Amino acid sequence: MKFSELHLNGDVLEALDAMRFEECTPIQEKSIPVILEGRDLIAVAQTGTGKTAAYLLPILNKLSEGGHPADAINCIVMAPTRELAQQIDQQMEGFSYFMPVSSVAVYGGNDGVLFEQQKRGLTLGADVVIATPGRLIAHLSLGYVDLSRVSYFILDEADRMLDMGFIHDIKRILPLLPRKRQSLFFSATMPPEIERLAGTILHEPEKVEVTPVSSTVDTIDQSVYFVEKVEKINLLKNLLEDRSLESVLVFTRTKHGADKVARVLNKSGIGAEAIHGNKGQSARQRALSSFKDHTLRVLIATDIASRGIDVDHLSHVINYDLPNVPETYVHRIGRTGRAGRSGIAFSFCDVEEVPYLKDIQKLIG
Repeated sequence: MKFSELHLNGDVLEALDAMRFEECTPIQEKSIPVILEGRDLIAVAQTGTGKTAAYLLPILNKLSEGGHPADAINCIVMAPTRELAQQIDQQMEGFSYFMPVSSVAVYGGNDGVLFEQQKRGLTLGADVVIATPGRLIAHLSLGYVDLSRVSYFILDEADRMLDMGFIHDIKRILPLLPRKRQSLFFSATMPPEIERLAGTILHEPEKVEVTPVSSTVDTIDQSVYFVEKVEKINLLKNLLEDRSLESVLVFTRTKHGADKVARVLNKSGIGAEAIHGNKGQSARQRALSSFKDHTLRVLIATDIASRGIDVDHLSHVINYDLPNVPETYVHRIGRTGRAGRSGIAFSFCDVEEVPYLKDIQKLIG
């Protein structure tokens, strides 16, 4: 379906035209009409399906038509990480180019100038605030942020918010919002705790879902190595000696494991970096940038740190440790084979991980 068939106004269509966006993705086709109707929404969609545009475009459509207070925060988008908040903010800038709509991104960092810029945007009343939970609470606790006129509340990557322990922060923010508002809820998976949270936030929501998780992996060449736990590192070194593995994302179960693998690879002369929740923001950003521009060939990540890694031409994913949740396997290998390209995934399986492998096989058939 084309965007021009979705009852979006001229300003939004002009921005899409300038950005060469014509066809909408399935999540956009299903979500945009529901949001334009003013209904609450639960959308189950993975990263890389175009979900950011699925909520930004109809919200911008509503804001650009006027009738919202100019000095108030009209929309809040909650994102779990600084990286995702920055990505959403960049898309926001492109989509709102022809509209008199203001936005401010509010995320952590040790930069006092950044904090002051955020404070100014929040005080003057930005139409759209894109925020990580901790940083928004820091501003709220100083008493100059008014959320009482918010019309639209969007929770992005809700399951990841849960993983990272932010649900408590979200529950502190909710009572500060007006009861009468439109709420949108985006999540890659729907664990029971997320279902319960959705029940407290949303009013008679419409639910949309795209691509059942198991069917996203058809274009990916998958194979498994049965290997003793202690031999995994040697198998990995051996595979990485093959230079046709141009860009490799390696998944470990723990932060400690990610650091250890990176250390051993570097000692063997294979340049690698690890990213996980204990790494500083600038170190994570630096490693990600090097991986994206292909100056770094091997990136080792934990599941939480890897969300938001969107790399063109990622040739290989290696599951150094198998995940204990089968859907996680699908998210991991889905980093390769993006946009219709083929990709390759290797999984290492030791004797203790065989039950995890059986669960994965059951899910993906």
